[in-house]
Amino acid sequence: MLCADMLEVHWKDETGDRQAMALLEDISPSGACLHLEIPIPSGTQIHWGFPKQQCGGTIRYCVYREIGYFIGVEFEAGFQWSKKTYRPQHLLDLKRFMAPAKR
Repeated sequence: MLCADMLEVHWKDETGDRQAMALLEDISPSGACLHLEIPIPSGTQIHWGFPKQQCGGTIRYCVYREIGYFIGVEFEAGFQWSKKTYRPQHLLDLKRFMAPAKR
């Protein structure tokens, strides 16, 4: 699902505890894509909070595009995102959007 929402993300690196604001670009039951202004290496554990629960996972990729870094996160084992527990501020279900119109 494509979406947009601001999140404060947290991780640790060689300098200690870090945090930054990220834009949630898309989300699925097993992972998410975040847009940040700084890179975070693959393999890093990252976490953030939704209003009703904490979320975290492992960074699987970090690629630079013209407007910043896009970071793919695979959710921790046992965590599965659902619209029932957290609905991003802006959410577009492409399956529903692309479905044929009912007559």
